[in-house]
Amino acid sequence: MAFERACALDEIQSDKALAVTLGRYDIAIARDGDEVFAIEDTCSHAEVALSEGEVEQTDGGCQIECWLHGSMFDLRTGKPTNFPATEPVATFPVDVRGTEVFVDTETTLNGVTPA
Repeated sequence: MAFERACALDEIQSDKALAVTLGRYDIAIARDGDEVFAIEDTCSHAEVALSEGEVEQTDGGCQIECWLHGSMFDLRTGKPTNFPATEPVATFPVDVRGTEVFVDTETTLNGVTPA
């Protein structure tokens, strides 16, 4: 695995994702309590940055919303949880080292190839 520094932990708000570019990929970094997630920053339904939507904690986990059409994506699996999106987006391994967040963009956790 090839982890790259993405951001400082305190840069990530609890209800909003942080947009970062690592190599050739745009990534949305989000958190649910102490857990940090990295997800492809482009909605699979429309070319819209997911990092511009809200992050919502639900009973089933944590999701990020595509602000344009309202699709929600599970931060753990990348799968959409409602329409109009039907295809998942890539999720990436995250390693929190003290107060720094590192992401591996060479590997996806869910097998989805980033666009």
